[in-house]
Amino acid sequence: MPVPDLLSALGDNPYFGAGFGLLGVGSALALARKGAQFGMMAFRRHCMITLEVTSRDKSYHWLLYWITQRARRAQHLSVDTSYHQHESGKINTTFNFIPSPGNHYVWYNNKWLRVERNREKQMIDLHTGTPWETVILTTLGTDRHLFHQILTEARALALKQQEGKTVMYAAVGSEWRLFGFPRRRRPLRSVVLDGGVAEKIVQDVKDFIGNPKWYTDRGIPYRRGYLLYGPPGCGKSSFITALAGELEYSICLLSLSDRGLTDDRLNHLLTVAPQQSIVLLEDVDAAFTSRDPHPDHEAMYQGLGRLTFSGLLNALDGVASTEARLVFMTTNYLDRLDAALIRPGRVDYKQFVGHCSHWQLCQMFQRFYPEQPATAAQRFADAALAVSGQLSAAQAQGHFLLYKMEPVKAIDNIQQITE
Repeated sequence: MPVPDLLSALGDNPYFGAGFGLLGVGSALALARKGAQFGMMAFRRHCMITLEVTSRDKSYHWLLYWITQRARRAQHLSVDTSYHQHESGKINTTFNFIPSPGNHYVWYNNKWLRVERNREKQMIDLHTGTPWETVILTTLGTDRHLFHQILTEARALALKQQEGKTVMYAAVGSEWRLFGFPRRRRPLRSVVLDGGVAEKIVQDVKDFIGNPKWYTDRGIPYRRGYLLYGPPGCGKSSFITALAGELEYSICLLSLSDRGLTDDRLNHLLTVAPQQSIVLLEDVDAAFTSRDPHPDHEAMYQGLGRLTFSGLLNALDGVASTEARLVFMTTNYLDRLDAALIRPGRVDYKQFVGHCSHWQLCQMFQRFYPEQPATAAQRFADAALAVSGQLSAAQAQGHFLLYKMEPVKAIDNIQQITE
């Protein structure tokens, strides 16, 4: 059959015409779908802006709290239970409802924001056991300043919750995590050290914080280490807590006896320590003993964990050690520390914090019983030192707590202070 006749026959065939028509419609729909997808991709790329914040980022919890305050009408929620301790010691429980994983919408600065909270089902944080999460913010426009404004506001909102409190961090894996809940700042005047000791340390720390250029101009590493040593219970840790409150700093607690602590991990933790924080190494004598041969040292300079002594020295004052760092160490036994650990550059300021002096006991008595005359404080100090020549601040405070409202009995029953 000639070709023209064949085409004419196919054109007259209704089944062929219907099939060709369906093919054309399908192709047109597929082309339209592809065009819509391409147009949406082009629209999102050029007319929308997106911010992704992962749960590992420091601003993640700030942003989550900000979303909680903004997305008041969200109907799909997760609960976050927190505790608040009043000055009286009473603890209130608060249930905060956070938008659950999914999509939520927030009206902010005359714009709609789509908040997409995603939670991974197969990936978890090995340190905390919690699933990985991300929050994605999407809005119309191309101005990044909006996201900067949101994060700034979220940070200010989070810091407002910590206002007047000291935040504690603990080392978890390779990062710092909040340790407990922020606690009320301890007034510096509540810790009574011997005359002028506290004032000198505070002045030295403030001089260090306020003069970074002085160190830079002279080529000196901008870091400072402090060592408080003396008998237990004399106020070393209490003073550091009060100092952090005075400076409005946080405290990073780090145990050198942690068996999971390695040289690399210690160096990393000191590098990523939160800004405006004090790194506190308590009881450093418990991790290492002196290398000097001495009959009293049965374990000749052997660390209890995987951390090596050279690793500690390099982290504190090595080539790769970080700057802009404030480290406090405490010990009850100065003679057990190696000379290399407490040399200048690693420990720049050493201060003995010993048993209470006569002046300290008077100050503590007047702080607990402000209505009592100075003569009563003098009598208490005289009697306390007569009963026990060496009295720690913890012992004196424990005695005062037995007689909270009875200053006369506190003096008359002074013999109980050694019991």
